[in-house]
Amino acid sequence: MHVQDWLDGIPPVAVYLMVGLVVGLESLGIPLPGEIVLMTAALMSSQGHANPWLVATAAIIGAVGGDSVGYAIGHRGGKPLLDRLGRRFPSHFSPGHVATAERSFQRWGMWAVFFGRFVALLRIFAGPLAGVLKMPYGRFLTANALGGIVWAGGITAVIYYVGQVAEPWLKRFGYVGLGVAVLFGIGSLVLVKRRAAKVQAEMTAPAEEVEVAAAQPGD
Repeated sequence: MHVQDWLDGIPPVAVYLMVGLVVGLESLGIPLPGEIVLMTAALMSSQGHANPWLVATAAIIGAVGGDSVGYAIGHRGGKPLLDRLGRRFPSHFSPGHVATAERSFQRWGMWAVFFGRFVALLRIFAGPLAGVLKMPYGRFLTANALGGIVWAGGITAVIYYVGQVAEPWLKRFGYVGLGVAVLFGIGSLVLVKRRAAKVQAEMTAPAEEVEVAAAQPGD
């Protein structure tokens, strides 16, 4: 069966619900591929299988709602919650990851919530950690909403445009074209994330050096 026929069988409402659900659960603190799901839905919208405005809206609602629930859970659960998450998801909530995210929050405040939406590690941590650190909810919600709008709207717009340009190629190659387009988007995303991680490491290294120097006894 041609990819076009398969995609035509997917109700648009199912696409919106999937985007909102996966992005919401990821924002709540559960490691899920929210960004990949959003990119795939945006690509589908470029081929007429969904409305790009509703795809972006579903992602924004999922992002803001999930982060808010995560904030409430973190505010109530405190540090023990991060310990439990570390035992359940050691590759995501390891002590090192928690320490890195906590330093980012302490240094950048609400801007860590905004820019954290674009970094996988902080995107998962943002809600629960902001609650644990008792960030005022008004500041958290403002940064969270702005980050969600820019993140979801930006990704949807870029992938939609790429899909529009590549439409003849996608129709010609069917499943292969769709798969390569998604893989290309994921590959580009990985490169951006690696660059962001490198910048983050460069930013946190001086702070770590200061902490080590302060911990050493004076001569």
